[in-house]
Amino acid sequence: MRYGENRLKYLILCAVWLVSFALMPLTQAAVPILPLTEVPVGAHGVARTVIAGTRIEEFGVEILAIMKNKGAVGDLILVRTYGDVIDRAGGVAQGMSGSPVFIGGRLIGAIGYGWSLTDQRTAMVTPIEDMLKLLEPAPAKPEKAEAVQQPVVEKTPLATPLMAAGFGQTALNFLNRELKPLKLTPVAAGDPPPGIAYGALEPGSAVGVQLVRGDVSLGALGTVTYVDGDKVLAFGHPFLKRGQADFLMTNAYIFTTIRGLESSFKLGATGDAIGTIHQDRGAGVGGEMNRFPGIVPMRMKISSTDLTRERDMAVQIVQDEEIMPILATASLLNAIDKAIDRSGSGTARIRFEISGRGMPGETYTRENMFFSPDNVSEAALAEFYEFLAFLASNPHNPVTVMDIQTEISVSPERRTARILSAKPLQISSKPGEAVDIEVKLKPYRGEPITRTISYTVPKEQKAGLLNLTVRGGGFFSLSSLLKKLGAEAENPKPTRKPPKSFEEMMNEFAKRDRNNDIVVEPAGASDMDEDGIDPEKKPKLKLTEKEKAARDTSPAKPDKSNKSKPTASLLKPAKTDKKDKACLTTDYIVEGDSELSIEIVAEVAR
Repeated sequence: MRYGENRLKYLILCAVWLVSFALMPLTQAAVPILPLTEVPVGAHGVARTVIAGTRIEEFGVEILAIMKNKGAVGDLILVRTYGDVIDRAGGVAQGMSGSPVFIGGRLIGAIGYGWSLTDQRTAMVTPIEDMLKLLEPAPAKPEKAEAVQQPVVEKTPLATPLMAAGFGQTALNFLNRELKPLKLTPVAAGDPPPGIAYGALEPGSAVGVQLVRGDVSLGALGTVTYVDGDKVLAFGHPFLKRGQADFLMTNAYIFTTIRGLESSFKLGATGDAIGTIHQDRGAGVGGEMNRFPGIVPMRMKISSTDLTRERDMAVQIVQDEEIMPILATASLLNAIDKAIDRSGSGTARIRFEISGRGMPGETYTRENMFFSPDNVSEAALAEFYEFLAFLASNPHNPVTVMDIQTEISVSPERRTARILSAKPLQISSKPGEAVDIEVKLKPYRGEPITRTISYTVPKEQKAGLLNLTVRGGGFFSLSSLLKKLGAEAENPKPTRKPPKSFEEMMNEFAKRDRNNDIVVEPAGASDMDEDGIDPEKKPKLKLTEKEKAARDTSPAKPDKSNKSKPTASLLKPAKTDKKDKACLTTDYIVEGDSELSIEIVAEVAR
């Protein structure tokens, strides 16, 4: 696989980053603070934010009350906002979170909370003392990520706009669906205008927390509260409440602030990478400039047969276990849609290679074919999404994904074929001998074709009738299912223990049949629920009713009975390691099944 162009693109991008860091203006000194105990009720002050471009503007703030124990970590300050900036913005807008509030030139905290469906003039301020704790040395041992929690019912954190630049509607729909549990809502946006002079971060500057950058961009917008040298505080409320985090910190550009009926919001774009957000807690986010997080480079090569063109894209994704699978899948889904420039049916061939620290063999490679009658882009990515999610959630050891490479070819035609019949070319055989089996296939709207697959009778096979099932790699044999259910009814004890090690779980993935395989195995031999993954924790790409009706579109809920020959990788050689099973790769997604019998003749003793 050649990714020279993308690798060069990536190296150039890294070089641009380094140059931008070298040219970055000097950092700001810390501003004086006013402790909460000295904040006078009834006093007036000013807050700072950006509502357009990069220019910081001020608006008025009146202290209404000190709200005891109302915040994520302590007290909050109830304020009323006013002035021309608030009038133009339509109230306290999403993206203003982190706006520093000053009384007499001293910082009291950051606007972090408000109320929807109000006049949006009243807000809650997170005291600066609580935010400063984010700059304290992190514990030696990383904390377990905290679940995102809703604050008390009376108030909600100012929503954090998630600006999506370069994403099409299909990818945006996917992001909205998958990020909804995290209270994140992507908004279609664009890249910042070229040649922006951002200047040094200071209280009131727009700031970004970026999750994806490169040919597309995805990041949250907020406001800087406090700067002390390279140390930065922002938001005044949690982003994802990760505790210790590792997100990209960027400067940001605001196109405009849009007034809304429920709430107003800033429409903007993340800019240059300038550091790392390493704390994400109840009082806000804290980061450090000129220090940069780990990223996952991802290269995508997409070809469209009907447009006879290729598209190469590259992105960098933050190394966050929970959301990295979502972000990588959305980026690839977007690349497919951009390349094929259509929606609807089609057949996709996908090859992905994932390298990671903590994986057996360090690299996993998978190839497969998928068909969908109305959404080929999503259908093609089911296994990709599932495998990344498995790495992130496996119970054995952490895996740090280091690199992702993908190649996908999409055709508008339906490349499926149904098994019509299967017959052995000899009626009897001895244990250990190979038997050729002729399989007749009926391609969709095509003439029948035949394929021959060689099956080796196990050496330990006893004399008598051997019943075999011939099926498509992604197809459940009904007879096998019924036999399995019958066997379980007679013997409820599991016939096989679940995988005990991470390596065994990885091998279960490697051994899955591909959708374009013809599989021969003893009747009733297909084992289900043995890939070592909790089906309730598996991510699911949603399918339409038409897809559910098409048996070859099952990849959105992968068939766990499939034990296949893996593709060539460092994990396993490209062969089937199950002695009583044979696979033949075809150019069609194979549906259906057939059964046949072979007379096994015992060896004659000499």
